[in-house]
Amino acid sequence: MFKNTKNDYIGRIVFIGVIILVMEILFFNRGLIFSLFISGGMIYLGRKRAGKRAGKKKGKILLIAGVIFLAISLLNMMTFKFLLAAILLHFFIQFLNTKKHPKKITPEINKNEAARYEETIIRSEPLFENIVLGQQKTPHGAYEWNDVNIQAGMGDTVIDLSFTMLPKGETVIFIRNLIGNIQILVPYDIDVCIRHSSIIGSTSMFEYHDAKLFNRVLHLKTPGYETAEHKVKIFTSLVVGNLEVSRI
Repeated sequence: MFKNTKNDYIGRIVFIGVIILVMEILFFNRGLIFSLFISGGMIYLGRKRAGKRAGKKKGKILLIAGVIFLAISLLNMMTFKFLLAAILLHFFIQFLNTKKHPKKITPEINKNEAARYEETIIRSEPLFENIVLGQQKTPHGAYEWNDVNIQAGMGDTVIDLSFTMLPKGETVIFIRNLIGNIQILVPYDIDVCIRHSSIIGSTSMFEYHDAKLFNRVLHLKTPGYETAEHKVKIFTSLVVGNLEVSRI
């Protein structure tokens, strides 16, 4: 009952937030899309130039300016202020609920029955962690593989599959990133399937290259993927950045 109520509460906030965003764009702040587009372009060009020696300093300045411009645009949005107020209200309501002392009901549990269904949970260390800022790479030497499922803010991610032994069947990699580049190095005997979404950026998968991605979703795979014994499925999403999948 409480879970359904909480889901309804969050759903209403999201619904109202979408309505406010649409009204803000249509009636109150028509230049918002232009501001977001300009700031996104500045960030993209800044990252691209920062990787080159010739314009490295100018690229960093352009990148920082784009991030600041994007932050100012978001902070001035009515939608952001509404969501911030809704979050504060939610935590205030949660705080008030913790002050109450509801009646506790302790169920009777048959210990023999509970022991019969007791399971052992095995925890393994992930290869990557969720980060806000920074770069992550797989180890340079041999390492044990674990499927990847991470979220990142600003930074690059590099995964080299040549130093690990992939299990039979399908290996999965999930990477969701705001700003940054993703590079995945794959051995020649591994087939690959990619599901990639990007707002601004580029992608390169073996012989396929697309240097100008704008609000695109790509589905790519090697010809022998469906019947391959060892294969990797890659799910990536970037707001601004480049995806590279190459052989090693």
